[in-house]
Amino acid sequence: MSFHILFYPSNFASNLNKHTTQYKTRSGPARAVQPSAVLLHTDKSSNSSESKRSSGSGLAPTSSQITGPLLSQASTIGIIGGVSAVATLNFLEKLILWSSKDGEENLPFIVCNDPILNKELLSCESSFPYLNVRNARSQLDHTPIVDNLEHKRVFLEQSGAHCIVMPCHISHAWHNEISKDCSVPFLHVGDCVAHELKEAKLKPIEAGSNLRIGVLDTDATLTAGFYQDKLQSQGFEVVLPDKDTMEHCVIPAIEALSRKDLEGARNLLRIALQVLLVRSVNVIVLASDDMRGLLPKDDPLLKRCVDPIDALARSTIKWAQSTEKLHETC
Repeated sequence: MSFHILFYPSNFASNLNKHTTQYKTRSGPARAVQPSAVLLHTDKSSNSSESKRSSGSGLAPTSSQITGPLLSQASTIGIIGGVSAVATLNFLEKLILWSSKDGEENLPFIVCNDPILNKELLSCESSFPYLNVRNARSQLDHTPIVDNLEHKRVFLEQSGAHCIVMPCHISHAWHNEISKDCSVPFLHVGDCVAHELKEAKLKPIEAGSNLRIGVLDTDATLTAGFYQDKLQSQGFEVVLPDKDTMEHCVIPAIEALSRKDLEGARNLLRIALQVLLVRSVNVIVLASDDMRGLLPKDDPLLKRCVDPIDALARSTIKWAQSTEKLHETC
C-alpha cells in the first residue's frame, strides 16, 4: 500500500496564483493551486522510498536519510487527506490564508494524500442506502480503510506533527478507531462545529422550543451519526432530512451533479434546504463539499448554512496559535 506525503514550503500561499494547475471536482473546476512541494513517496510494505521535488528542481532527501522528524516546530499540523485531493487543497488554502499575519505564512504542516484511499472513501461514501443505514454500515468491513488511516496518523506523529486533522467528512466515521493511542491532539470536525455553534449563543426560532440544527449530507456521513452525537452533546436538537427529501431531492441532486447538470442539482439542493428550514432550524450543517460549491456565495440559503471544514480550519489555527503562545512564554 503506497501513499504520498506532501510537505508544503512556507511560501505556498504567496505563490498560490503563480504557475498554477487546474483541478476539477464533480461540480466543476476547482480553484487553481500551486503544485510545488516536497514529495515523499513511501510504501507501507517496504523500507525503501524515493523523494523528489515536484517542481523538478532536484532531489530531496529520501526517508532513509531522515534521522528525525521532518519538522520540529511545536505547532506543526499533520493533515490526512480524504475523498479528493482538491478538497484537501481547498482546506490547505483556508488554513494558510486565515493563519497568515501581515501576509506572512508561519503555520508548518505535513500532508498525506493517498489516491487509493481517496477512491476507497469515495466508494464508501456512495455505498449506503438511506434505509437502515446504521445496520448497513455495521455489516461492511472497513478494516482496510481504518488500517490505512491509522498508518498515516502514526506516520504523521513520527514526522513531527503535534496535532492531527482530517478535512474529510466520511473519514470521521472511524475517528475513534484512528485516534486510539494517538500521542497528540486529534481534532474532530464534529466537535469543532458543535463548539462554534455553542459559542454563537443562538436563540430558538420558535419561543419555548429547543435550539434546532439541521444536518444535510449524503447518506454515508448521516450513517456515521457523529454530527448528531456531537451536536446533541452540546444540547442541540438535530433535524435530519426525512426519507422523501433524501429520495426526491438529495440523492437526485448528487446524481444530477454527476451528470454535470449543475442547474438541476442546484434547484434540488435549494428544495432540500428549504424543507429543513421550515422545520424551524437555526442553521444547517452542510456536510458535503460538492453541495457547498453548488450555491453562489451570495445565495441567501447559503447564509443559513455552516461549513464543517471551515470550522475545522479555524479550530486548527486556534490550536496552533495557542501552542505558539505557550512556547513563547516558556
